[in-house]
Amino acid sequence: MRVQSLTLAAAGLALLAPTTSPAAPHPSAGALGASAPRQEGSVRAADLLARIRDCTPVSRGRYRPDDGAPATIPVCGTDEAVFWTADMDIDCDGRPGPECNSRTDPLFSDATAYQQSDGRNLSAETLPYIVVPGVSGIWDHRDHGVGGGSVAAVVYQGRVQYAVVGDTGPSGIIGEASYATAKALGIRADPRGGGTPFGVTYIVFKHSRATPIESHASAVETGERLARLFVRGTTGQPRPPEEEAEEEADEWAPGGLAELPQGEGGAARARRTGAGSEGRPAAEGDGGSLAEEPTGQERPAAEEGEAREASSDDTADAQAQDDPDAGTADGDEGGEGDEGEGEAEGDGGSEGIGGGEEGA
Repeated sequence: MRVQSLTLAAAGLALLAPTTSPAAPHPSAGALGASAPRQEGSVRAADLLARIRDCTPVSRGRYRPDDGAPATIPVCGTDEAVFWTADMDIDCDGRPGPECNSRTDPLFSDATAYQQSDGRNLSAETLPYIVVPGVSGIWDHRDHGVGGGSVAAVVYQGRVQYAVVGDTGPSGIIGEASYATAKALGIRADPRGGGTPFGVTYIVFKHSRATPIESHASAVETGERLARLFVRGTTGQPRPPEEEAEEEADEWAPGGLAELPQGEGGAARARRTGAGSEGRPAAEGDGGSLAEEPTGQERPAAEEGEAREASSDDTADAQAQDDPDAGTADGDEGGEGDEGEGEAEGDGGSEGIGGGEEGA
């Protein structure tokens, strides 16, 4: 863990520099991050960064990138991860090795906050890990499912490196990772003044864990799987089932299909396309009118004739019931005619009789 100011770091470099030559000390190949950086996994850095364009702060305040610098860095969160963008200081703590020891790192500590499955401290020299700030009023990483062995995707200049949470640092400073993480990303890994002052994004997946913590292969496998799911949250989600059902309903609506799936009969075709039996011969397999459902059985001709007669009678009865005034109107017309004729005859007789009486 780093607890140093920029001034202290510069002073340390000045003291350690050789006096026999003005040239900078020749660091080891590993300190320069000499191995060619490579993309780890198939998830692209651009896709991860696109997923975290907006920051919803989950920290109650902001962190400093280094001791003495202004506090400008919030911890942001989504449902799946927490993330921040900061610098990268080099953590060389843990089990000593050729590149990380008290000789190469004036602030070296042989302890890490989390240990391997065998109880030994982690090796910053061989295991990619990141450092989270110590618990404080600014932020408690444990409240967000983050702890030792949590899996992180570290993004820098278009490259992705998977790592685990392996150590904790000062409660007010953020932006630190192990020697191995920096080396894998092509960042100068010298603990005496390496790292980069900005542009590193740390994405820690909530409730994740590499098992065991020292297995980088497990971190890569878990990180790649979670990164795919994380990216899919904005670019690869399948459409909701109701939208797919709507599209299918529209496709099968009347007039919506030019061709039918094999095995569909004429009646089904009529129902889907809205076509009737007009203009098409029955030889297409429709079995007659396309608007009618097939019964699957044919009746004898005699039965069909009887059925037609019965149908005609039923139709006549139905019409009579529907229009009861029809018979009355006929009767009224006939009655008026009879009455008229009777009155005409009666009147004529009366006049004749009267005329005879007067004459007499």
